[in-house]
Amino acid sequence: MRIASASVMEMHIPSVYARVMDIVNKKDKKKLLTMEPKDSPMPRWSLGSGSGLPYGSFVNSLSSLTPKAEETEEPAISQRRSYIAVAVLCYINLLNYTERYTIAGVLPDIQKFFVINDGTAALIQTVFICSFLLLAPLFGYLGDRYNRKYIMIGGLIVWLVTAAGSSLVTESHFWLLMLLRGMVGIGEASYSTIAPTIIADLFVGTKRSMIICIFYIFIPVGSGLGYITGAGVASLTGDWRWALRITPILGVVGLVLLVFLCPNPPRGAAETHGEGVSGQSSYLEDVKYLLKNKTYLWSTLGVTATAFLSGALAFWMPTFLSRAQVSQGLRLACVEEPCDSTDSYIFGAVTVLTGILGGILGSGLSRWLREKFPKSDPLICASGLLGAAPCLFITIFVASTNIPATYVFIFFGEILISLNWAVMADILLYVVIPTRRSTAEALQISVGHLLGDAGSPFLVGAISDALSKSKPVSPEWSFHSLKYSLLVCPVVGILGGLFFFLSSLYIIGDRKAAAQLVEGGPREPQDPSSEPPIELSNGDKTNHEDNLSQNI
Repeated sequence: MRIASASVMEMHIPSVYARVMDIVNKKDKKKLLTMEPKDSPMPRWSLGSGSGLPYGSFVNSLSSLTPKAEETEEPAISQRRSYIAVAVLCYINLLNYTERYTIAGVLPDIQKFFVINDGTAALIQTVFICSFLLLAPLFGYLGDRYNRKYIMIGGLIVWLVTAAGSSLVTESHFWLLMLLRGMVGIGEASYSTIAPTIIADLFVGTKRSMIICIFYIFIPVGSGLGYITGAGVASLTGDWRWALRITPILGVVGLVLLVFLCPNPPRGAAETHGEGVSGQSSYLEDVKYLLKNKTYLWSTLGVTATAFLSGALAFWMPTFLSRAQVSQGLRLACVEEPCDSTDSYIFGAVTVLTGILGGILGSGLSRWLREKFPKSDPLICASGLLGAAPCLFITIFVASTNIPATYVFIFFGEILISLNWAVMADILLYVVIPTRRSTAEALQISVGHLLGDAGSPFLVGAISDALSKSKPVSPEWSFHSLKYSLLVCPVVGILGGLFFFLSSLYIIGDRKAAAQLVEGGPREPQDPSSEPPIELSNGDKTNHEDNLSQNI
């Protein structure tokens, strides 16, 4: 076989040279590789709109002309440094959710201190979540275009200052507490939007699934520790405000670790063996891309249902259990702070344990079934929510008569909900291309919180207040009004399961499309002025292939 290398070099088109490599057999390909000039520029993957390659289009695609990165190529960031970065991100994620649910751990004390009812108390969480969801799209936009590490550092500083400041509010300034809680959402929006995308750029495949599982396990673990920390510190100091000062102190350590130990890897580095991908699309183009992704749309609704359940249960369940025991005569009603925090301790411990077990079980099932059943991930999530619905229903009614049995059904219900955390995050990362993952995370967070846990605590509290007014005030009716308001949770669980089932109908095609766009994406030279980009129509592409075949 004789290769007309002179004619190929005259073209000065690296992508055509790559096509030659695809046409020759493996033996001659090795020879051809030795002929490649050593000083040729290292290309960088590009998925921007400027490449003229619409999502899912293969007519004008140059993917078939692109050589794949060698498996032996060294990663952009060492494994040791990657694992250290994950440890830092997990630590901050733990503090993130610990701080978020510290309020729930001392909620009866806060209600007594500010003299507020259930609906007003729930506004504390609603204001925080609203700030969180409104700012998430902004950080998603920034995270796809600018240095993600600097964005997280700035957000974390805001979070630490405002979280500590909320512990200094006096009893006559409840509005200031809500304002500061809203500002806490600024910092948490920057972190929660960007951190998963950094992990996605450090690992790929089953290793990424495992790391994502570990990262998301800290959501329920941190939530459970929030109850325990809040109740424990309030009980130890006799002042609930000290509970809000613990996580900011620990957060300073996280800030230092983030500055010195967390890298900002190239976007898509894991998929492209360190080369990364660049994006030149507008925000509107990013949104249009996501709206065409049916797996992303349906799974986002499933995430919303999961957030609704976790938000309502996390905020109200300790108070619900406390009122259940008062209605049964097992405990006296709280008339002044500090209130009995036993239920916060127990519910927090159950949340930690079920979060770990559920997260490991869900991620393990995903890794075991994914190769055999490509639709398994959304079906695991659907099974989790559909299975949790009857457990929650039984929990609500068993609490009237048997507290130990109530905790048993809470345990199983939370395990089933926790199956979803890592799996639904992994779904997003492999059906969305790297340059749009921060935007995808941000929009999913916004929708999930807007229709999920931003309103669910307030909705449950408002229904409880409305029901409590229908009868004279009593500890027993206070419990029953909250019990009936919590019935919205099983209904939403069933809807969430249906949403994940619908996403399973599209996941195979959407995942394949994202993988082809990254792994087979066009390469562009680093110096665009020296070699202008080319776009081949279907006919031109065929003629080029015929000419090359004749020269070989």
